[in-house]
Amino acid sequence: MEKQKPITNENPAAISVRERLSMESKPENCGVIIFGASGDLAHRKIIPSFYSMYIKKLLPNGFYLLGCGRTSLTDESFREGIKSSLQTFDNDISSKSVEEFLSFCFYSKGDYFSQVLYENIKNKLQKFDEQFNSNNNHIFYLAIPPNIYSNVVKSLAQSGLVQEEKGRKKVVIEKPHGNNLESAMLLIKQLNSVLDEHQIYLIDHYLGKDTVQNILIFRFANVVFEPVWNRNYIDHVEIIAAESDGVGDRAGYFDKAGVLRDMFQNHMMQLLSLVAMEQPLSFDAENMRNEKTKLLKSIQQFPINELEKWIVRGQYSSAELNGEKINGYTEEKNIPGNSKTETFVAAKILIDNERWQGVPFYLMSGKRLHCKKTQIAVYFKHIVHSIFPPLKPNDLSENILVFSVQPNEGISLAIESKHPGPKLCMGDLNMQFLYKDVFSDAPPDAYERLLLDCMLNDQTLFIRENNVELTWKLFTPVLEEWENNPDIPLYKYQAGSRGPVEADEIPRSDKRIWQSMDCWWEQQND
Repeated sequence: MEKQKPITNENPAAISVRERLSMESKPENCGVIIFGASGDLAHRKIIPSFYSMYIKKLLPNGFYLLGCGRTSLTDESFREGIKSSLQTFDNDISSKSVEEFLSFCFYSKGDYFSQVLYENIKNKLQKFDEQFNSNNNHIFYLAIPPNIYSNVVKSLAQSGLVQEEKGRKKVVIEKPHGNNLESAMLLIKQLNSVLDEHQIYLIDHYLGKDTVQNILIFRFANVVFEPVWNRNYIDHVEIIAAESDGVGDRAGYFDKAGVLRDMFQNHMMQLLSLVAMEQPLSFDAENMRNEKTKLLKSIQQFPINELEKWIVRGQYSSAELNGEKINGYTEEKNIPGNSKTETFVAAKILIDNERWQGVPFYLMSGKRLHCKKTQIAVYFKHIVHSIFPPLKPNDLSENILVFSVQPNEGISLAIESKHPGPKLCMGDLNMQFLYKDVFSDAPPDAYERLLLDCMLNDQTLFIRENNVELTWKLFTPVLEEWENNPDIPLYKYQAGSRGPVEADEIPRSDKRIWQSMDCWWEQQND
């Protein structure tokens, strides 16, 4: 297939509607204030995403970035740190584009609990707004520990920094959005006490991935799929988010969270929502989030009295891989030796509505598994009648549609096809495309997509507060049962394996197996 070419015609009258939709909009002037600007997330994702937008000419002319943190930095030392972070984008960190971008970056040191910091920020914003003509539009990005979200937002309000008498004021809040239902509801209450809904941007970076958004295009822009996207034709769905790495340098956070909080309550449920939601009236924030809410309300609660039939947890143990010893979870740095935190979860979810009645959704996520991938696999039912004797319907392979989110972004459809040879010589044929082979440009980083949407005042790919409440209502009883019932096992699995064998019982009880964990997509495209 010929590579797609970027649109270069800037004359609006000379391009089609489809071409115009393929061109990014440039946002209004604004200043971005990053709390936690000296931290890993800011330097690994957030600031490089702004730089990527800068070199693509997507940032507004009136733009500046003010970093805030507890680390003692000057403007100059903050910029030196940014320089190192930008080497991924520009090997020549002394290049003109890097130097120009750094001239928009500033820093303010302070204690998040001290009103002095917010007064300093207020004074600097007044100066920068005039200098950069930002029209008093401000985005406050909270890349800080979640236990101080509410304190920072409250202090912003007390300082008059989020009132919208002049300019737009938005607050971007990283996950986790609470650690159970009670804390999530408290956070939402605190946010709503000082902010309006249109000011709150709850971020889940999975929604910024091009391949995740492609689920909606695939479903609702192609007539061949929507008529069969239901219980009459789909047998089951698997959603996998497997990681080959261990806990790494996230030990402090992860041991308090675990996979259920870290992956299922947010990322996995967002993927499930896009696959299973009803068609919205239009592709906008209000209608999209309404349909997600309806879908989440339709999910069956886990039966606590027979929890193991529906959800299984595990923790990786040590193993030897390629002659190297891999530590088990409790041997990792900063992890207590008696930790009961789960590093693996497999679950079955049922949806009580007409479209999906009786169709199981199998979800799995874990660390130190035998491969790294995130994908959604839709398994269609076998044909009802075979006209190819002696082959019976179950002798023919089912059609499988796979959305590969990472690392090999693309889509694959497995079908039965005639092979060269006798009349009934047939077998599987995988029709697939990879983004890297089709499109001239790699998909933008998920953070870049979401940050640009925030500047454009578009909440379509951000989470609404009632979605947070509904997902915590689903998983909080499970977390409480795990904590309070010592009889519920935490199964061990070797690092580099497919996870605990006990997880196989979840689909096996439905006479199915985990098929997605075979990593066939990676084997074909490595």
